[in-house]
Amino acid sequence: MGMSAEHPGYESSPAPPAPLLRRVLHGPYGVRAGWRIALWMGAFLFLLSAILLALGGAGVRLGLEVSTAVELVCALLAGWGMLALVDRRPLGALGYAADPDAPRDSLLGFGLGAAAITAAVGVLTVAGTVRWVADSGSWPEYVAALGGALLLYAVAAAAEEAIFRGYLFQALVQGVGAWPAVMATSALFAAAHLQNPSIDALAVANIFLAGVMLGWAYLRTRSLWFCTAVHLGWNWMMSAALDFPVSGLVRDTPLYDVRAAGPRWMTGGDFGPEAGVAATLVIVALTALLLWAPWVRESERMRALGPLVDARLGTGA
Repeated sequence: MGMSAEHPGYESSPAPPAPLLRRVLHGPYGVRAGWRIALWMGAFLFLLSAILLALGGAGVRLGLEVSTAVELVCALLAGWGMLALVDRRPLGALGYAADPDAPRDSLLGFGLGAAAITAAVGVLTVAGTVRWVADSGSWPEYVAALGGALLLYAVAAAAEEAIFRGYLFQALVQGVGAWPAVMATSALFAAAHLQNPSIDALAVANIFLAGVMLGWAYLRTRSLWFCTAVHLGWNWMMSAALDFPVSGLVRDTPLYDVRAAGPRWMTGGDFGPEAGVAATLVIVALTALLLWAPWVRESERMRALGPLVDARLGTGA
């Protein structure tokens, strides 16, 4: 017969540890971030492959514009699926919420991004290393070029933000904290541009710094509208309005053409201003502004949706 719990010599056993599998899979915020990131990546790559194969089979020309739009759709679908099925959070928690502050965030972000690259080009202009000359074209062509570039760069910026500041980044912040996640995803962001034309070490460093800046643009607002708009304002102003290459990719603007003359470390050469020290200075300055400006903040609507990063950092971080 067994000894009863009331027997004088009985000592109660400690509670058994959690099963090993549960400890491997689960952490303080539910399923561990590493597993969730792996699930998101698998879903993203599966959707991307399936859609691109389907479009290719249907005879759709898979140019840069189509591929970028598909990447955006797949990153969002994978992120929304993870939020709904694993994290049990509303889809808007990813950052593209129907938020009354979204127009404000978008206009503010666009203005900051456009102003930052304009400041960098202003430095080059004052230094006498860039100038603009007349080019062929008409005003209707010019307006159409500005509008087309706005749409193209909006989709491209949204795709990159959904991939690098979307679910992957947010789950990583929840798992390891803000700065480690910012540094890791910024390294991935820079690595994704290594095949761009005319890239060099300074360009890679500046893209890494831009990733840090955009990571904090998200963390200060929890809004992908905001960091997408910063990204868009920078690229659109640099390419469509100022006629520079964007990360080595050239898109012509009618009516005028830019001419750069000077050391590559200053002008960025064929890669564009992002490979110059003027861009380094303005990216660092914009990052500092985003970190400390009181008007860069998480909205009440976003706070109510409960973004993943709030669980680790608290609100208003």
